[in-house]
Amino acid sequence: MKQKIIILDFGSQTTQLIARRIRELNTYCEILPYNKFPVDDATVKGVILSGSPFSVNDRDAFKADLSGIRNKYPLLGICYGAQFLAYSSGGTVESVGMREYGRARLSKIDDSNPLFINVREGTQVWMSHGDTITKLPADFRIIASTADVPAAAFKISGEPTWGVQFHPEVFHTEQGMKILDNFLNICGCAKDWTSASFIETTVMELKEKLGDDKVILALSGGVDSSVTAVLLNKAIGKNLTCIFVDHGLLRKNEFEKVMKAYENMGLNVVGVKAHEKFYRELAGVTDPEQKRKIIGKGFIDVFDEEAHKLKDIKWLGQGTIYPDVIESLSITGMVIKSHHNVGGLPAKMNLKLVEPLRLLFKDEVRRVGQELGMPVNLIARHPFPGPGLGIRILGDITPEKVRVLQDADDIYITLMHEWGLYDKVWQACTILLPIRSVGVMGDERTYENTVVLRAVTSTDAMTADWAQLPYDFLSKVSNEIINKVKGVNRVVYDISSKPPSTIEWE
Repeated sequence: MKQKIIILDFGSQTTQLIARRIRELNTYCEILPYNKFPVDDATVKGVILSGSPFSVNDRDAFKADLSGIRNKYPLLGICYGAQFLAYSSGGTVESVGMREYGRARLSKIDDSNPLFINVREGTQVWMSHGDTITKLPADFRIIASTADVPAAAFKISGEPTWGVQFHPEVFHTEQGMKILDNFLNICGCAKDWTSASFIETTVMELKEKLGDDKVILALSGGVDSSVTAVLLNKAIGKNLTCIFVDHGLLRKNEFEKVMKAYENMGLNVVGVKAHEKFYRELAGVTDPEQKRKIIGKGFIDVFDEEAHKLKDIKWLGQGTIYPDVIESLSITGMVIKSHHNVGGLPAKMNLKLVEPLRLLFKDEVRRVGQELGMPVNLIARHPFPGPGLGIRILGDITPEKVRVLQDADDIYITLMHEWGLYDKVWQACTILLPIRSVGVMGDERTYENTVVLRAVTSTDAMTADWAQLPYDFLSKVSNEIINKVKGVNRVVYDISSKPPSTIEWE
């Protein structure tokens, strides 16, 4: 029976980061909305309360009944979570007139407390809050302070409950991983959740769940669907049929390269070329959300048509990963973009859904792929959106624009590999702008297209910084594209970070 830590999400931007840190400590965890704690789940070993954009004093702040959790499980409140513990127990949380944000150092550490075993005096932590606890309830005992925050950490007497007003999950907290590891020790976690154990358990569960049933899976050429295919193939073999739809918006020669890679992996793959259908339906469409919906619906239509050629299909496989699941359970209800896996195909096709990766973050999916022995060129690929180049061509889509972008992007990515830069960035891509500018080639005046080079560094795509690629590399890429791609006379580089920008342009 798999042990787990439950993280109750009060809306913090770093909730997913808490989960990633717990996973890095070889312990399985799940993120749930702050008011959805699972009742009578014997696998739960401990609970973490996340931060929040709210003040506990706000009328609309997220507040939970913790009576069924406190003293039943080890509990750790982080930032808002800690303040909510104090507030809901009769303490006082107030605005201090200025935000406590940035680096601070812990002092007066009670190193006999199990949360701070082997945590050194003066260690740096990261603060991020507008309120602070100004009065603790009588049974709360301070176990660490900073120069400005007397109750930087506390323990509730007589129960296994702790709170910290800093963020142990962020990089700038020097011994944050040690503090989280100490909490897992308090919880009695075995820390045996690894890629190998995930594969073994998942394949066993898939065999039991699917039996002799047949499954179809939509392949995109990306990491998530490819790892899903290999896991399903390992469990049910010939009863898996994969369908790879070329909507005409893939990278240059992508269809042929990926089909060959899949065949070499022993997968049963049906390849479908559907360029004309997608180009026809996208003609004249410029709105990015409408483009996404047309591409998504067109993909479903083609996939559905191919699926009906097969017999006795009972299951639909999808490469849904954990961030997709978390977004679909969002406590804010905000939709950043449409066209991801959760909630897509099953209603139309009347098939049961199997999603073997729905518990994993992207980096965990890659590690599972490595453990499965998959080709590096598949599992180390940069993320590629479902709508493909359709959202990297700003404005309307035509076959000629696709050709221009494919050629330019192929030069960019090829040179990234040659210069040893590809694996140093999270994602690199090329964008075709709907503007033309004047240029000079030889003795001739030109009036042609502009392409944008984009490269970002990140760990999970929740935030991203623009990659500071070498000037001589960018010069080389620019010259190659302008000299070799007919229709382009200007190349620019995007130096925007996320937030406020997104990684993709549409």
